[in-house]
Amino acid sequence: MAAAVETVKNPTGKTSGGGRGVAPLRAGQGHSFFWRRLHSLSGIVPIGAFLIEHILVSNATAMNGPVAYANQVKFLGSLPLVIVLEAVGIWIPILYHSLYGFYIWYRGVPNIGDYRYAGNWFYSVQRWTGVVVFAYIGWHVWHLRFAGIDLHAHPGASFGKVQNELFVTWQFLFYVAGLVCASWHFAYGIWLFCAKWGITAGERARKNLLIACTALFLLITGVGLGSIAKFRSTPRQPADASADQLRTTPAPPTEPIGNQ
Repeated sequence: MAAAVETVKNPTGKTSGGGRGVAPLRAGQGHSFFWRRLHSLSGIVPIGAFLIEHILVSNATAMNGPVAYANQVKFLGSLPLVIVLEAVGIWIPILYHSLYGFYIWYRGVPNIGDYRYAGNWFYSVQRWTGVVVFAYIGWHVWHLRFAGIDLHAHPGASFGKVQNELFVTWQFLFYVAGLVCASWHFAYGIWLFCAKWGITAGERARKNLLIACTALFLLITGVGLGSIAKFRSTPRQPADASADQLRTTPAPPTEPIGNQ
């Protein structure tokens, strides 16, 4: 597959190469090389790792019912320094990756009309899916993490809180769009990462990786849609503090030392 061709603006505001092509990215030329490499790497670790855990592990437990999901939320909320872990491992990397991605897009000039390669279309889809994912993450984090009942303090309400959103039509559609866009953005981002970092050498290696990335996209999307379907097909669960004792498995009691 042909790599995407990007037209960029130089510091004077004019496009490089007479309006076509992309300036080569070389080490040692200013700070752009470092920030772009960091942008590429952050999309895989930690953001990509978090996406895998969030959809293929945590959200997938919803398919086992409200109790399993509540206990997964309870486990995550019980991690030491959870706020620090979320900030350093999730929020800050996502914010940097998103904002610098917007900057890269701003510096570029659309050129699909000039270069009708598949890679160019994929490049444009990658940019637009990034916009959708950024909006979805901001909305999703605010509603489930900070608005309403605190799920770290009341994990039993987690299943019902998600249901409250998925039973609203526009929010359900937004969930599906965010899931599909996030899955694509990450899966194709792996292909771009391997190409940029020289991991895939040769056309055959890139084609094989594209097949694997497409399979990953379908896997993440399929599991995510399965989780959403389970939320919508399960009878409505309570979404307040009253659900705590009903939806989480209590820790086993510990016997006094003298009785052991």
